[in-house]
Amino acid sequence: MKDSERQRIFDEWLSKHKGLMFKVVRAYSFTAHDREDLFQEIAIQLWNSIPKFREDSAVTTWIYRVALNTALTWTRKEKKQRDTKSSLIQSEQILTQTPTFKDNRLEWIYEQISQLDEVDRSLTLLMLDGFSYKEIAAIIGITESNVGVKINRIKKRLIEKIQAGD
Repeated sequence: MKDSERQRIFDEWLSKHKGLMFKVVRAYSFTAHDREDLFQEIAIQLWNSIPKFREDSAVTTWIYRVALNTALTWTRKEKKQRDTKSSLIQSEQILTQTPTFKDNRLEWIYEQISQLDEVDRSLTLLMLDGFSYKEIAAIIGITESNVGVKINRIKKRLIEKIQAGD
């Protein structure tokens, strides 16, 4: 593949699918700096992976898979490097912001998603983006029935947290 063709594909995919990449970034990173880093990592991985795209799945599905796998790898690496200082900085940033009620709900939702294990977190993001159980199963690598079971369990846990006032 020529570099010019690769650049054209990359630019097209980035402009069309930047939103879904940001959703993955938002779920796996918490500070503005981390979000920038993770987005760059995903973009680099997308660039490197373009020649491997075989068109046996939808571009959106494939980009999600690249983004999720990159985010999972990045998260594991960051957990090893994270220290108390970054937690304090994050807490300070959150406390100094004045979010609206809607922002608070959205923050709460992302906080709950961030506390899920890696598979459940990925599954939740895909579900929120309207992917079918079949598409989610293909992206994550589990069966459709397992997708349904996991979604129901996640919903149940979130409902319990809402009712408990967490």
